[in-house]
Formats: sequence, structure tokens, C-alpha cells
Amino acid sequence: MAVHALTGFSVVSFLSLGYLSWDWVKPNELENEAFSDFKGRRPEFKPRQPPHIIFFLTDDQGFHDIGYHGSDIRTPTLDKLAAEGVKLENYYVQPICTPSRSQLITGRYQIHTGLQHSIIRPRQPNCLPLDQVTLPQKLQEAGYATHMVGKWHLGFYKRECLPTRRGFDTYFGSLTGSVNYYTYNSCDGPGQCGYDLHEGEAVAWGQGGKYSTHLYTQRVRKILAAHDPRQPVFIFLSFQAVHTPLHPPKAYIYPYRGMENVARRKYAAMVSIVDEAVRNVTYALRKYGYYQNSVIVFSTDNGGQPFVGGSNWPLRGRKGTYWEGGVRGLGFVHSPLLRRRRRVSRALVHITDWYPTLVALAGGNVSRSDGLDGYNVWPALSEGRESPRREILHNIDPLHSRADHGSWQDGFHLWDTAVQAAIRVGDWKLLTGDPGHGDWVPPQVLANFPGSWWNLERGAGSRKSVWLFNVTGDPYERHDLSGRRPDVVKELLARLAHHNRTAVPVRYPDPDPRASPDLNGGAWRPWARGTEGERENNDDRGRAPDRAPERAHRKSWNKNRNKKKKKKKKCKICKLRSFFRKLNTRIMSNRI
Repeated sequence: MAVHALTGFSVVSFLSLGYLSWDWVKPNELENEAFSDFKGRRPEFKPRQPPHIIFFLTDDQGFHDIGYHGSDIRTPTLDKLAAEGVKLENYYVQPICTPSRSQLITGRYQIHTGLQHSIIRPRQPNCLPLDQVTLPQKLQEAGYATHMVGKWHLGFYKRECLPTRRGFDTYFGSLTGSVNYYTYNSCDGPGQCGYDLHEGEAVAWGQGGKYSTHLYTQRVRKILAAHDPRQPVFIFLSFQAVHTPLHPPKAYIYPYRGMENVARRKYAAMVSIVDEAVRNVTYALRKYGYYQNSVIVFSTDNGGQPFVGGSNWPLRGRKGTYWEGGVRGLGFVHSPLLRRRRRVSRALVHITDWYPTLVALAGGNVSRSDGLDGYNVWPALSEGRESPRREILHNIDPLHSRADHGSWQDGFHLWDTAVQAAIRVGDWKLLTGDPGHGDWVPPQVLANFPGSWWNLERGAGSRKSVWLFNVTGDPYERHDLSGRRPDVVKELLARLAHHNRTAVPVRYPDPDPRASPDLNGGAWRPWARGTEGERENNDDRGRAPDRAPERAHRKSWNKNRNKKKKKKKKCKICKLRSFFRKLNTRIMSNRI
């Protein structure tokens, strides 16, 4: 066994060295010039105000899936930016996509937007509340040009919900939650599939075959090249990566060919592409004169999913859970404007904090009357001061399945412990109801690990509905203290009850049959009629737009899709290969 482990380590080490020297063919490369070094010296210039803000958000990137956390995935650009900036090691996000995005854009907890439950499905007549002022709208008020590129996932059933109506001057990306990286086909159940790539408020037909991470990076570079650096700019690059489906270009998989877990291998390749994308955007910031007066934020939206290659090791849990593996996020800030750089910050930071922090940096105003749940944490990030945040309400979800063993009695008649909820106050974290599957899953590197490694400390404990952890002293949530510290449990349950009194009703409507792509030209797009939302067959002047180019693109797209289907039917060998690849991945998933 020792020999096998040593052999595996040697192969991985060799591949790591190979990755660094690999001569990439990079379709989104700006120049052949070497990546500029980031010096740790304080700038000698007087910074212009307000700064340019570049916000990178990755999708489903696990806590362990970055180089400086000891990952087997190589991320040299992210490592360097983080090392020269401030690493956020007490940073929290939400466990799934829509909630994290909603809290970033509004600065409010889910309980104050009605998005407490699950995600916004493509066919749901639901979106980010229209009566709330968004982060890009605040930045527009401060004189910023605002651009969004990538995944929206905050609803689109009517035009008022679209990014261009919520504060972004331009938008290019996908509106739903999971899209094919090449075809931009997105499905919401059997027979409910459509094209999902948009330019502004129109469908961007004809982009099939271009890998989305490369496409989005190219768009950001074009924005930077065309914009005047004398005007502050906010760019929100919301990567689709590294969310499923796992479809990286083959060239990027090669350095990870030693990983026997196929899903992990593809996932690692996709993370490498994100690293390259950040490299090229940062290079463009330097090339076009933005960098010296810029603030770069990097964040993931939630924890990784081990079944499809992600890793949150050594944290407990995964995407979709309220264990640390689901909500403790990757994050760092890189900027020449930071007063104290090259350090690790333990300041408590939550994704809602970016709203007031970035608005304050922009010279805008936020007040308590805005109803924000976030705090301005820039002094903590830039100068190392204490964070103003003492508490995080992770969520209260009354629609989630009730825990079998929870009750008001277990909650000291303060709280029904069958309800899914999680809160952190100071060092303490309390979970009630069903927090999600609570495994500690080791990194999926080799398929021949001993079975005991894959099943390490499996399970969350039976007949329980309350957990208490000191997450400062026990970040891996191994020691439940709910039985030993009922006084702390009682205090945190009271805090949950306090927050719940401020909650708005959950908005989770049934699917609307009018949303079907078959009824909307083969694409996902706004479908609501009348005063509640314009249908896309009328432009802002009430005039029907010319549909001939769109019909041609749609016909071409459908034709290509049909060709691919026929090709798959004819290729029996391809089907066999696909079967064994899926079997391999399924076997690995079952072992986890």
C-alpha cells in the first residue's frame, strides 16, 4: 500500500511540474509576452478616485480547488494575485447559485428578498425583487460604467428582470443556471431545452462552438480596450465555470491525465482555464491603463460538489449544505490601493458585504435606511482592522423538508428545530433541521485509494436536529457541542427567532407553461405579457423587430443540433467509449 501511495505521489508531482512548463495553445491569450510580476511595493503615485472594480465570480469552485489551499489543481495566476493581495480565510457565501448572486447584488439576506428556498428555475415567473436598488445601480449613480459578462441566474421572466434593467449598461451571457459550454443549450427537465446566450436583451444566435470561458474573457478584454480609463468602470465577470457539465477543451485536460478519476480530471482542467482567464483580464487591465487604480475581487459562489470533481477538503459537507464545505468560500482581494498587502485576513466577511464596501469605495452613499445586511469591510481588508461584522445569518428556509426529529420542545420553545436554518454569532455556529449531507470527502485524485479513505467519517449523526460548533477552534465541525453548551444553543436560537420576525414571504412560484423555449423561438427569454412584462416580440418603441436574421440563426442552430444527434446514432464505437467514461465516473461517485 505504501508503494502505491508513493507511486501516486510521484506521478502527481511529475505532472505538476509538467503543467508549469506546458506550452499552451491559448485561444484567449492576449500577447505572447510573459505575465508581469506583481511587486509588493506600495505605489508611489496618488491614486485616482474612484477606483475601477473588477469582480470575478466562479461557480461551484470548492474550498480545496485553488493552489494556495494545497490543491492538486494548478492555479499560478490566482495564487500570485492572492499572495500579493489579501487572502480571505474567514469568508462566507451561500450554498447554492441564486442565493449567493442575490446577496451580492442586493446586499441583503435571502430572508429579505423572498429567495430563501432553492434557486430560480428557468420556467418560474420569479426574479430578483424589482423594488430593491442593486449594486450596479448604486455604482451608476456614482458615475460608473457598468458591465456584466457571464451567468445571471436571477430570473428573466419579464424584461424588467434582465441585467440591463437592473443596473448594467451592457450584458453578455446566459440567463439560466446550467448551460452547455459550447452549444449554449440549457434544459429545465425533459423536453424543456432551449438556447441561452444573450447580448443585451436579445438572443445572441450564432455563437455555438465557442467555449464560454474563452468567449466571456474575450468580451471583457474588448470592453477594457474600448473604454476610457478616466471614467471608473465596474465589470462583473460571472463565470459559468466550473459548474457542470464538465466540458473542457482537450488540450487543458492533458496535464491532469494522471488523475484516474475522470470527473476530477475534467474539473481540474476547467479550473485551469479560469486561472488563465483571470491572467488575461489582469494583463488587459495593465495594458490599457486600469491596473494602478483598480480593485480586483475574486470569489466563488458556493462550495464544490465532490460527485462531479470538486473538493472542499478538509471542510465538512458540500454544495447545497450549510456545513462549512457548502458556505465557506474562496476569496481574495488584489489591489495596488490596499494599505497592507501580502497577508491573510481572518476578518469575518460575508458576500452581502461587497455591496456597501464597493459602493463606499466608489464614493457612493449607503445608510441604514437602505435596509442592507452587509457592512463596509474595506478598513478590515485594506488596513487589517477588526471586521464590523459579528454575525452571519446563513439562512432560514421554511419550505425545505422538515427534519424528522425536530420540534419546538427541542428548541426551548424559542424555535422549531425541524426547520432548516443556520447562523453564526462570533465563534459559534448553530444548525437546525436538515443542514445537508455531512461528509468529509478527501480529494479525488486516485481511484485506488483504500476504501476507508473514501468513507472517512461518513455521516452526520442520527436522530439529531440541532448542532453547535465553535468554528474558530473547530473549523472542520468535528465536535458537536450542543449537548454540553445548551446556554449557547438557547442564545443562538433566540437570534434565529429575531431574524425570522423580519423575513418576507418565500417566493417560489410554480413553473409557467408559457416559458417553454418551444413557444419562444427555441430560446430562453422573457415571456410575461402585458403591463407586468413586455414580450420580446415588441421593442421599446412598440414596433415589431425584424425576425429574419434570428430565424436564420435559429434554423442553423437546430440543423447543427440534429446533425450531431444523427452522428451520435451512427457512431457505435463513440457510444461504447461514452458508456465506459460514464461508468468510470459513476463508480468513483459511488465510492464517495
